[in-house]
Amino acid sequence: MSDVKITVGGAMEEEASRRFVNAWHRAEHGETFQERHLAFESWDALARVMTGKRMELLHYVRRHKVSSVRSLAKALGRDYSNVHADVQALTAAGLLDTTDGGVQADYDVIETKIAI
Repeated sequence: MSDVKITVGGAMEEEASRRFVNAWHRAEHGETFQERHLAFESWDALARVMTGKRMELLHYVRRHKVSSVRSLAKALGRDYSNVHADVQALTAAGLLDTTDGGVQADYDVIETKIAI
């Protein structure tokens, strides 16, 4: 299991360069690791993706096996089209994975760093 780390605004390029060098050194020492990093250009861009309903959806998907968007909508008691749009947005942002086997979020923590 890995964590998702989100950077918002500020020095995204510097942060990405630092992570790359860190990963290179860790690999040189034989360490294996899996990380997922996402970057949003601004707080508004992140807020458009991470709504309260989408956080609820992520929380549910992380704790349950979800075979389809339809079953997810039913489990959440929400309209299918709204859940489908949320799944598409979260997948596009890199926060969900959709496969023939369903919908999944393979991480336990979302860590956010916001430059001000």
